Amino acid sequence: MQNREYTVRTSRPEDLDRILEIYSIARQFMKDSGNPRQWGDRNPPRTVIEKDIERGTGRVIEIDGVVEGCFALYDEPDPTYAEIYDGEWINDDPYITIHRIASSGKGGILRACLEYCGKLSGNIRIDTHRENRVMQHQLYKYGFRYCGTIYEPDTTPRMAFQRVR
Repeated sequence: MQNREYTVRTSRPEDLDRILEIYSIARQFMKDSGNPRQWGDRNPPRTVIEKDIERGTGRVIEIDGVVEGCFALYDEPDPTYAEIYDGEWINDDPYITIHRIASSGKGGILRACLEYCGKLSGNIRIDTHRENRVMQHQLYKYGFRYCGTIYEPDTTPRMAFQRVR
């Protein structure tokens, strides 16, 4: 994010409408780029975003003082990552997990997220849908390694990635 100031902070209730707007933009981008099923028309639902805010796991990324991105950050073991198929995690050390990252269309959101998360942990896990080629490309670009397949609670498969510093 050259020449732009960004800040990552915990999301607050007053951010909810903007976060929902960003997810709407991201869903359309996913559809336009060949990934219509990962979030469909309704995911993530408002209740999940409200829980992220309530629990303190939601994050927003501000660029020049405007919320332009969002994600959820977990620092406890992710139950969906307990079993991995057709591969293995790089290690079993404590890790943080990034979920539901989305952008308003401004560039640099993933980079800002990863810079922020990299300061918190040298061990980061993330997953994405097989059709999300844009995210896969970005994850490889930022040093993540494909580790195998995990399954969401609804049994949807996801490609699992990990980056270890």
